[in-house]
Amino acid sequence: MTGLVRALPLEQLRERTSAKWREYPADVLPLFVAETDFALAPAITAALERAVASGDTGYTASRTPLAESYAGFAQRRFGWTVDPARVRSTADVSMGIVEILRRVIIPGDRVIVTTPVYPPFFDVVEEAGGIVERVPLRDTGAEWELDLDAIRDQVHSGARAVLLCNPHNPTGTVHSAASLAALAEIAAAHGAVVVSDEIHAPLAQPDAGFTPFLNVSDAARAVGYAVVSASKAFNLAGLKCALMVTASDETTRVVRGMPVEVFWRTGQFGLLAAIAAFSESSDEWLDDLLLTLDENRRLVARLLAEHLPAARFRIPDAGYLAWIDLTALGWGDNPSKRILREAKVALHYGPAFGVEGAGHVRLNFGTSPEIITEAITRMAALGAA
Repeated sequence: MTGLVRALPLEQLRERTSAKWREYPADVLPLFVAETDFALAPAITAALERAVASGDTGYTASRTPLAESYAGFAQRRFGWTVDPARVRSTADVSMGIVEILRRVIIPGDRVIVTTPVYPPFFDVVEEAGGIVERVPLRDTGAEWELDLDAIRDQVHSGARAVLLCNPHNPTGTVHSAASLAALAEIAAAHGAVVVSDEIHAPLAQPDAGFTPFLNVSDAARAVGYAVVSASKAFNLAGLKCALMVTASDETTRVVRGMPVEVFWRTGQFGLLAAIAAFSESSDEWLDDLLLTLDENRRLVARLLAEHLPAARFRIPDAGYLAWIDLTALGWGDNPSKRILREAKVALHYGPAFGVEGAGHVRLNFGTSPEIITEAITRMAALGAA
């Protein structure tokens, strides 16, 4: 495969039955939930077609090549040597986070989340019995970064865990290796753990310098858990497969000690699709996807500069989510509501990501340039009204 990965035509997308295309009426452009509008990578389509043709729809096996497939992917893409024996699967990243947190905190322990952040982070901490401790990202004016001093203060005062998002949702920030190493040292010095959600890692742009948390230092390997998935990059969320990865004997013991049902929740189709996604046969498709998303993120920046110059937007390091500050437009703390009502564009609510999201929206640009252009043009028309 050469060239860019192109989005499917709008009329074909409207035949989909997933949340993105069924939540709102047909006159609304849906750019809210993190699904993409591309056809599957050919290797994934072939794997699923084989399974359907042979009726391979039974229980997920305990011995599969999934861990080895991910280890090969991590080595090729990130230079990270993963021991397949330290990899276990479950249904999705949120479930993996909950199951890890249940075993490393006790009810009432504080868990740090770095806001603005993926809204289910607040829910998974509470589901695990923890109390959310919000430590906002530092906005330097040019980028977002972990507020290591504030994290240190909270861990020193008893916070038991840090729930890290790397790359970060919604800002698309790839945290630097230096900041990750410092975070690991803070956690190690105070007996805390770090659970790193790296679901957007395959979507880090080549120049972003993505570093897996468990690959940053010995301290990170000792205190860290990574939860990864092919679901965001390859649009497989509905198939249910994520991986919990560890790098020390103690953290591996924790994951291996989970009930077998945690692993059995892995979807059979999710597993087969993930093996294909992580194989070398999907590398070129992923490279092409990154080229498409690079063009799209720059298109968002150009369109906003031209049509909504009061909006504040930084091109993300990773992913297909644009975090846009519309505060200066005076559309209220939750501008998504007016945009949906009057422009017929569905965006994710900024305040759902924490108080730092007031006046913000999150726009999914994992679609066609035409849909992106139409959506921002509709939004701009509100400013002229």
